[in-house]
Amino acid sequence: MQENVITGEKIYKVYKLGDERVFALNGVSLEVKKGEFVAIVGTSGSGKSTLLNMLAGLDRPTRGEIIIAGRHIERMSEGDLVKFRREHVGFIFQAYDLLPQLDAIENVALPLSFKGVGKRSRRQTAISYLKKVGLDKYMKHRPMQMSGGQQQRVGIARALAVKPEIIFADEPTGNLDTKTTIEVLHLLQDVVHNDGNTLVMVTHDRHLADYADRRIHILDGEIVLED
Repeated sequence: MQENVITGEKIYKVYKLGDERVFALNGVSLEVKKGEFVAIVGTSGSGKSTLLNMLAGLDRPTRGEIIIAGRHIERMSEGDLVKFRREHVGFIFQAYDLLPQLDAIENVALPLSFKGVGKRSRRQTAISYLKKVGLDKYMKHRPMQMSGGQQQRVGIARALAVKPEIIFADEPTGNLDTKTTIEVLHLLQDVVHNDGNTLVMVTHDRHLADYADRRIHILDGEIVLED
């Protein structure tokens, strides 16, 4: 039986708007197994991105427990959280977030420098992962010289290069056309099933969620269905 790499217990996120309390998350509990590709599905304002931010340690719950890779991240100091994310987590964003002045190799290698990896080793690792995502011919290209799909592949290579236990992807194909979206989702499937990574993806599109092993549907801050 696969072990849980993510466990959330009764997660609440409450915002105060004047005298009113707004529940962005209302007692969410979930589990994600090691090596699983899970999609969190919901419309705009459903709480899906808030949940992703909680699980990734980018924001703190009002109350509840979040256990990632055996650690209670809701109890960590900000400094410990930064260190934990650096060591255990990779991120893929809708906006790619590549540095325009750096080429593909340099963009992928950058997070490794924060981990203290030497320059030569960083470069070798970056080249290896760019080949893995099919960008052999674009390693010296800067973001503006690449298509959206190619930039997203650089983003995926960057997330993988730090060898994370868990990858969090927030609407990773939101800026891509249909053909490129399918290519990127197949790539994410390969990453999970061939390399054993755990992937949690947020999407509003139920068709895209079908590429995941399992779907968690969220509405008004509550999980309403898992399939």
